[in-house]
Amino acid sequence: MSNAAEQVADVVSFPARTATTTMRSVAEGSVRLLRDWTAEHVDDWGRDDAFASQIWSISQLRWNVSVGGRENVPRRAGALIVVNARKFALAPVFTALALGAEVERPVRFVGRSDVAPFGPVLQRLGGILPLEDELEGALRAGELIVLGAHHEYSNQHCGVVDHRLVGAAVAAKVRVLPAATTSVPFRRNARVEIGRQVRLSKPRRGPLAELELADHVAEHIDDLLEEVGGTLTGTPLDWLPFGGLGGL
Repeated sequence: MSNAAEQVADVVSFPARTATTTMRSVAEGSVRLLRDWTAEHVDDWGRDDAFASQIWSISQLRWNVSVGGRENVPRRAGALIVVNARKFALAPVFTALALGAEVERPVRFVGRSDVAPFGPVLQRLGGILPLEDELEGALRAGELIVLGAHHEYSNQHCGVVDHRLVGAAVAAKVRVLPAATTSVPFRRNARVEIGRQVRLSKPRRGPLAELELADHVAEHIDDLLEEVGGTLTGTPLDWLPFGGLGGL
C-alpha cells in the first residue's frame, strides 16, 4: 500500500516539480548567457559599460529624454542625484542612462534585487543594492548615483526620500543634487532637470542632518517639477491640449 501511495504522490506532484525545474533552468540559463555575453567587461560594482550602451540605444525606441542642468553635475567627483519617481516609469533607470550619455561617464542607480535573472541584469546596467554601506563606498570612490524617491502616481509631487540613503552621501561628503523627472505612459518624450546642490542652512551632525537634508531635497524637487511642468498626471488627461496638462 505504501508503494502505491508513493506512486500516486509522484504522479500528482510531477507537474509542479517539472514547472519548478523548468523555471530554475530558464533563470540559470539567462544568468549564464548574460555572464558569457559580458564576461571580463564589468567594473568593481558589476556595471558593464558596453551592455549599458546597448540598452541605452535600445531604450531610445521607448524614451526621448532631454537632460537639463548638466552643469550642476561634477565632472569627476561623486554625487547623489535624487529624482522623483512615478509608478512603472523606471525614472531612476532612464535618468541614469540619459545622464550617462550626456556627461560621458558611468552613472549608476539605486535599486536592484538579488533575484535572478533580474538582479544580475540590473547590476550589469549599473544598479546597486539599496544599502547604505554599498552606496557610501561607491560615492567615496567618485561615482555618480541616481536615487529614486518613493513612487507616486503622478509627476506632480516628489515622494518621500529615504533619509538613510541620503545619510550615505552625508557620510561620504559628496554633493546631493535634486532632479525632476517627467514622463507619461504611451508617450516617448521625457525630461530630466537637475538642480543645484542642496545644502543645510545650519551644520548638523547625526541622524538629524540626513533627515533635514532629505526633506530639503524633496522640497527642491517639487520646485523643479513646478518649473518643468509637474502637473502631468500620468493619465489620459495629459493628452488634452488645454491648461497645463498637455505636452512635456
